[in-house]
Amino acid sequence: VMRLTKPTLFTNIPVTCEERDLPGNLFNQLMKDDPSTVKGAETLMLGEMLTLPQNFGNIFLGETFSSYISVHNDSNQVVKDILVKADLQTSSQRLNLSASSAAVAELKPDCCIDDVIHHEVKEIGTHILVCAVSYTTQTGEKMYFRKFFKFQVLKPLDVKTKFYNAETDEVFLEAQIQNITTSPMFMEKVSLEPSMMYNVTELNTVDTTGKSESTFGSRTYLQPMDTRQYLYCLKPKQEFAEKAGVIKGVTVIGKLDIVWKTNLGERGRLQTSQLQRMAPGYGDVRLSLETIPDTVNLEEPFDITCKITNCSERTMDLVLEMCNTNSIHWCGVSGKQLGKLHPSSSLHLALTLLSSVQGLQSVSGLRLTDTFLKRTYEYDDIAQVCVVSSKVKQ
Repeated sequence: VMRLTKPTLFTNIPVTCEERDLPGNLFNQLMKDDPSTVKGAETLMLGEMLTLPQNFGNIFLGETFSSYISVHNDSNQVVKDILVKADLQTSSQRLNLSASSAAVAELKPDCCIDDVIHHEVKEIGTHILVCAVSYTTQTGEKMYFRKFFKFQVLKPLDVKTKFYNAETDEVFLEAQIQNITTSPMFMEKVSLEPSMMYNVTELNTVDTTGKSESTFGSRTYLQPMDTRQYLYCLKPKQEFAEKAGVIKGVTVIGKLDIVWKTNLGERGRLQTSQLQRMAPGYGDVRLSLETIPDTVNLEEPFDITCKITNCSERTMDLVLEMCNTNSIHWCGVSGKQLGKLHPSSSLHLALTLLSSVQGLQSVSGLRLTDTFLKRTYEYDDIAQVCVVSSKVKQ
């Protein structure tokens, strides 16, 4: 049994010295005459020749394990009904990797039966390749033997995730991916497959001169022990948007799909399990801003739109009260009846206010009272608005 892997570039150790030293130009000439060195760059350790693997090497989760199996008849007799079986034993299952389950009719002396097996590694830890051979001798005796080949599957990447919940029901996912192998990786693809509730937007590209380019450059290599952050924005689909404000408990976001290449193009792929986040709690009543201007003029009215959602399991009869602060003044009648609001339903409210102080001001002073339970909900620091002096007309 021999593992099939891609060859590697030959490496040598350059030995050189200055011309005034005792060997003179001897070492430099020897390196130039060495066929394994790069012409014109003899001191470069990496050569132009390829070398076959000298050992089993490392195999990582997500890569494809390939192996060559050869059964050779060392005797001087013809054997019959040869059956070669290759199984891969992991900590949780046993997989049959044989390409064919049919027996070979006979095998002559000094002949062999060859087979190549492939398997995408999906578990870390100890793996045992079990090769079993059964055959029948000329005397009709049935023979059987097995050989075991043990190897370890290592973890190639360390993936950490962080969630940020926005007031607009958007969810921002930051995925930190670290290369924990000993060789560089070419990151071919890192994408997020969202769950049925969300649409995803990748925030890992920038538009320059009409073209979308990766924020990590054209050559997305990840060096050993380096970490890279990927950012995604998830927005609820239209049919789930109205329910987004009342979702409670754990919600499924989606899963990451990571594809990379190592050495001479060996491909690996990993998919994380379903990522979950704890939905933020909004209490019985949620108030969010739908529209608000970024910049307003001093002492000039401006409009905002609020969305009020009943997150409880009972019907509410709400009353809106507006309280002025030192800088923010509400325009309208306080104590307005909003009527009944059923569970999981929402209403939009247009309000007008003005600011008497310049600078970045906080919108505060909204009060909602449920007349059924005589309970008041206070909303301060809802948003910030930049107040500037109005332009003077000449």
